[in-house]
Amino acid sequence: MEGKSIRKCMVWLVAGLLGMTPGALAAQESAPPAQVTAQVAAAPPAPAPANLDELVREALAANPGVQAALARVEALRRRVPQARALPDPELSVGWMGNLKPFGVQRDDPSSYRGVEVTQGIPFPGKRKLRGQIADREAEAAWWEYEEARRRVAAEVKAAYYDYFYYERALGITLKNKDLLEKLARIAEVRYQVGKGIQQDVLKAQTELSRLAQRLTILEQQQSTARARLNALLNRAPETPLGPAAPFEPAPLVHSLDALYQLARENDTGLQREQRLIERSRLAVNLARKEYYPDFGVGYAYQNRPLLPEMHGFTFRLNLPIFYRSKQREGVNEATQGLVAAERSREGREAVLYFEVKEQYLAAKAADELARLYSAAIVPQSSLALESAMAAYEVGAVDFLTLIESFSTVLDYEVDYYRELANYQIALARLEPLVGVELTK
Repeated sequence: MEGKSIRKCMVWLVAGLLGMTPGALAAQESAPPAQVTAQVAAAPPAPAPANLDELVREALAANPGVQAALARVEALRRRVPQARALPDPELSVGWMGNLKPFGVQRDDPSSYRGVEVTQGIPFPGKRKLRGQIADREAEAAWWEYEEARRRVAAEVKAAYYDYFYYERALGITLKNKDLLEKLARIAEVRYQVGKGIQQDVLKAQTELSRLAQRLTILEQQQSTARARLNALLNRAPETPLGPAAPFEPAPLVHSLDALYQLARENDTGLQREQRLIERSRLAVNLARKEYYPDFGVGYAYQNRPLLPEMHGFTFRLNLPIFYRSKQREGVNEATQGLVAAERSREGREAVLYFEVKEQYLAAKAADELARLYSAAIVPQSSLALESAMAAYEVGAVDFLTLIESFSTVLDYEVDYYRELANYQIALARLEPLVGVELTK
């Protein structure tokens, strides 16, 4: 593509109208003035072409959202051993006797100095359940981290393909603007010598203004796409970015049903919701175990003046006698949490199927349109332009018809790259849902 058909046609037309050979006109266009040559030689080297794989790797390593999600995973993993640990033992010291610390009354046998250590012991199974709950929460956070990674990778690819489109659209528009300016000069010359009409000149100037408007919009959109890419890479918005490397559109080899199956197996949202369901089930089991008492054991030592030292052991347990308003309601709370987690997963599955089909249909439509532009519309419109050129040279059609054919080919060539980018963007947005790379 690259706008070659329209430029080739227009070079032949301009050369014919100026009385030059196409080769001479091309040589004239390609020969820059000495001053421009010196400026180009002194200019800094252009940035290297932007490689998509390298940009994705850089984004995953530097994006703050991805790093924050990873930090949350590591934080929640540190909860697991805490949840499984025994309660901290308690140490108490005291005395009975004088106000002086550890002072005793030697004439009173009830006076003593003592120390006591106690250790709480949860009912068997509670510590294991608490550890499993913390583990499921960490796993859910890991899937959130994986979702952040996939989302950033997809956003980088979408921004890259947008950047690619705007770059190609700008290039095509600029090169054809040069040819249109030559046509406008020809129209002016023909009008001045009485072979043309003023309407041709006005139409050419109008078309040039329209191209200038398009160039302004494309430049703004390209700058936005560049800034978006730099933001995803955690760079300054004005950081230079090399040209987008050309690519071949990736074939969509999966059927819609196959994509549904991949999404059920690999979607981060479903995986996260499944871990939360498991966590809620464990929470229900833990709430039921709260009906059972926790234990405590202790050791006490007493030092008494003039009397033998004393040693003692204690055993305690709590009595869940208020189970109607405490333990029973705790079970009800955990049960409703499980129901909510199950309904949330069902909702995610419904939304997932819609998202997969939406991007699948977008990819199919963009692919068909890109093929149609490449194989039929652009070649046919180029032939129509050639026909209009031949007819214009012999006076069979007017200048307005030629300009309209020129604009049509330009629009179709730009539209081809828009659909090519849209196709790759749809595949990129499918990747986080199905967990498979589709843009290669």
